[in-house]
Order: sequence, then structure tokens, then C-alpha cells
Amino acid sequence: MGGWFREEIKTVADLKGLKFRVSGFAGEVLTKLGVVPQQIAGGDIYPALKKGTIEAAEWVGPYDDQKLGFNKVAPYYYYPGWWEAGPQLSAHVNLAKWAELPKSYQAIVEAAAAKAHTSMLSKYDAQNPKAVRELVAAGTKLLPFSPQILEACYNATNEVCASLNEKNPKFKKIFDSWKLFRAEEVLWFRVAENTLDNLMARQSAANKL
Repeated sequence: MGGWFREEIKTVADLKGLKFRVSGFAGEVLTKLGVVPQQIAGGDIYPALKKGTIEAAEWVGPYDDQKLGFNKVAPYYYYPGWWEAGPQLSAHVNLAKWAELPKSYQAIVEAAAAKAHTSMLSKYDAQNPKAVRELVAAGTKLLPFSPQILEACYNATNEVCASLNEKNPKFKKIFDSWKLFRAEEVLWFRVAENTLDNLMARQSAANKL
């Protein structure tokens, strides 16, 4: 999700000077649009929002956000979180040490990692819808970022990536390969995934499901 905001955000101009709890790559991108990123631990977000020390905050998604009560101090809940399209768990192992493991041990680690990732993803897919319904029922204003804001963020993201490509050869190597793969995936999703998702959304809206 894109985060919780004390005030409605309609245009890119509304982002200028906004004290937003957001970190890492997203913070670097949003800085280009005038946002003032704030580094705040999860447990400190609620009181900071309540006091007005920060004006917006992103955390995870409906299921986790609801537990921290952000809806009580920031009424506007925006989507999508373009900087983090979905959750992923990763296990990092020293390559030399990995090569020393017996094949059976490698298989165990790979199976456990795959299980952890799919279980986590399935859990959120199952629990987020209920949390969204409850948040909206409690008064949360669920809103999409405007096309203008999303396009500005997209362009700013490309600027940051271009800068990193120039400074970091390792980043460029990964990014160039990933960018080509992303283009193929977007094409495939337009053919199959998006078509089906849009159909199901229309039918659901028409109360046919």
C-alpha cells in the first residue's frame, strides 16, 4: 500500500514539503518530488502521526497496518505502493560456503526458503481483504494515487535508476537484465493476468459473484 496520510493528496504539488515516513529507494525517489523522508521505527509511527511530527507514513499493508491503528490518526489510505509491488522473503548465503554443502542440504535450504516465501505471500493474500473491509467500515478513506502522481513517481524512479547505473556497474548489470525481463512480464500480464483480473472485478462489482 502507498501509506497513510493526515491530509488528502491530489497533485504532485501536495507532496512538496510532506514529512513522510518512508525509507530506502522510495525515499530517494520521493525526494525528487519534494517529499521529506523520515526514518522512524515501526513502533514510533503511530505517536508521530498522532502528534503531527510526520504527516504521512507507509508500513506494510492492511493486515499489519490495522494492527498498529494508523487509521485512528490518519484517515486517508492510498494505493498502490509503487515502490514495493509485493512482499518477498530472501535468504542470502555465502556462495563459497554454499558450494561446500552437500546437495541434499542445499535442497533442504531451497525447499524451506520456497515454503517460507509462498506461505507468507498466501497469508497476506488471505488476510488483507478482510482488513481492508474492516478499515473502510471504520471510516478509512481508501483512495488511489492520481495518475499525475503515479506518472511523476515513475519518471522520478527512472531518473534515480539512471543515476545509479552511471555510478554503480553492479547495479547496472542487474538493472539492465531485470528491465528486459520486466518488459516481457508486463506484456504477458496484459495478455492473461490483467484481462482475467479486470473481468472478475467487473463481475464482482455487478454483484454476480
